[in-house]
Amino acid sequence: MIIDKIENFRLYNYGPAWQHIFDFLSKLSPDMQDGKYIIDGDDIFAIVMSYQTSAPDAMVFESHEKYIDIQTVITGAEGFECAFSDELNVITPYDAGKEAAFYERTSHGQTRVDVYPGTFVMLYPHDAHIAGLMVGAQTQLIKKVVVKVKKEFLKT
Repeated sequence: MIIDKIENFRLYNYGPAWQHIFDFLSKLSPDMQDGKYIIDGDDIFAIVMSYQTSAPDAMVFESHEKYIDIQTVITGAEGFECAFSDELNVITPYDAGKEAAFYERTSHGQTRVDVYPGTFVMLYPHDAHIAGLMVGAQTQLIKKVVVKVKKEFLKT
């Protein structure tokens, strides 16, 4: 997992795809419509969505195998919990159609990160995560973007 300011993206050398992703992220606007935005076909795309954050009680961890997630909020603030997928109990094994596996939410070994406009979190396939969590005591409507990039497109 990486968490940083969007303006610091040049500190990471992940090749040309990285630049395309952050060119897109630099143009985010609260006026963007929810939906899918193509950056490079099915290899790199973004999903803009709006929803209410919630308490973590009924939420479960997820991870992906094919894509790396780069997530940020456009408006509001969103909490994430992260854990290593190999240390969690699997609820639903990886399903290629959903491009996700789901895990039990445990009480140990988790990292909590709050993301605000101007910051991003990058989640690798081994990073199980729960997004959409409340920051503070109140739920809030957020607008966010998830950029999905096939892991082989980022030079490491």
